[in-house]
Amino acid sequence: MRVDVLTLFPEMFTGVFGSSILGKAGEKGIVSLNTVNFRDFANNKHNTVDDTPYGGGGGMVLKAEPIFGAVEHLMEQREQAGLGEAKKPRIILMCPQGKPFSQEIARELSEESHLIFICGHYEGYDERIREYLVTDELSVGDYVLTGGELPAMVVVDAVVRLLPGVLGNEQSAVTDSFSDGLLEYPHYTRPAEFRGWKVPDELLSGHHAEIDKWRRRQSLERTLTRRPELLENASLAPEERKWLERVKAERENPENPPS
Repeated sequence: MRVDVLTLFPEMFTGVFGSSILGKAGEKGIVSLNTVNFRDFANNKHNTVDDTPYGGGGGMVLKAEPIFGAVEHLMEQREQAGLGEAKKPRIILMCPQGKPFSQEIARELSEESHLIFICGHYEGYDERIREYLVTDELSVGDYVLTGGELPAMVVVDAVVRLLPGVLGNEQSAVTDSFSDGLLEYPHYTRPAEFRGWKVPDELLSGHHAEIDKWRRRQSLERTLTRRPELLENASLAPEERKWLERVKAERENPENPPS
């Protein structure tokens, strides 16, 4: 996979792209992580990338020319590399108005061969960038940051870790929270007892079927407690839904639990 990030602050990505899992993925040649300063594509002698909004109002708006120029430069590189006929890259705009990012979207993006992220600043983008250039708009939450760099880092990290060969244990990504629509079960490691707090007996039993059953029920119960809305679309067996109903009834009426 190739990932290009259009940003006014490429230095922000140096540590993130060169460290930990992302750094190792780059070293293995699984992913190529690149930054492009779109100020280099400004069409004026002062390299200005923003201007006042038509109609008035506060703040500055990112101009269309530098963004289009940077993307077109990347497309030319693809042509020179003989990739002109290959599947076009997804061009992703990071913005508060975008679709909420999720594990499902991360999995979808991990199947692409080329992603281009656009990190904005100031009041917003010239609307023609949205209309005529980007393929996707993503948001990492209902809040506003000073720029799109941190959200882009979040998305890139979530996507790259799903690529084959990136994680030391491929099973890790399979059992992550949200991978099956539920929150992940609790984890424990040595010692078996710490300050009087013991690891659940099921995990020490060595009985894999019982361990799987315990983990599944812990996942269901944790999701019920912390993110109950996720259960509405989760793929659950009839007996699991029945068990959850019993748990909810016990919580609502602990003095008279259902038989």
